[in-house]
Amino acid sequence: MAKINGNEIRPGNILEHDNGLWAAVKVSHVKPGKGGAFAQVELKNLRDGRKLNERFRSADKVEQVRLDQKDQQFLFETDGMLTFMDSESFEQIELPADLLGDRRPFLQDGMTVTIEYYGEEALNVSLPQKVTCTIVETEPVVKGQTAANSFKPALLDNGVRITVPPFVGQDERIVVNTETFEYSERA
Repeated sequence: MAKINGNEIRPGNILEHDNGLWAAVKVSHVKPGKGGAFAQVELKNLRDGRKLNERFRSADKVEQVRLDQKDQQFLFETDGMLTFMDSESFEQIELPADLLGDRRPFLQDGMTVTIEYYGEEALNVSLPQKVTCTIVETEPVVKGQTAANSFKPALLDNGVRITVPPFVGQDERIVVNTETFEYSERA
């Protein structure tokens, strides 16, 4: 395992901290007027889901953990458990649906995801960064409303609400970024 400085922590890094495995969810670098700069890091425990806010100064050393990654195919969901199949060995694994959190609606049947393992223990599920969805409800296009940064609300076929550019209409297929929940492009 590699030790990194506190100011090198990035969102998505897995850290060994306080006798547990933690994922860095949000990282903001703060430079107060008085004192040294630090990284304010929101951590999420990969085993029990607890959240923790920690400050790491640049001199602090943190243990970064590398997880083994395997591509697996999503099969189905039953009673809050998601079933995935290893595309090479055809072994199936069940993981709790809350592991995906608010990204759960973007998981589609047959989708290939990356599951991260620490030894034999499955800890995290990463969806593809971009997913194609269909807009089921949005406001009609208003002629003359072409300001560069104007967006309108839209409801996707998976129930997620996002904002889209004014030229995108209902029943259109679009590509959505699953990390930021933002419109990316037309499909």
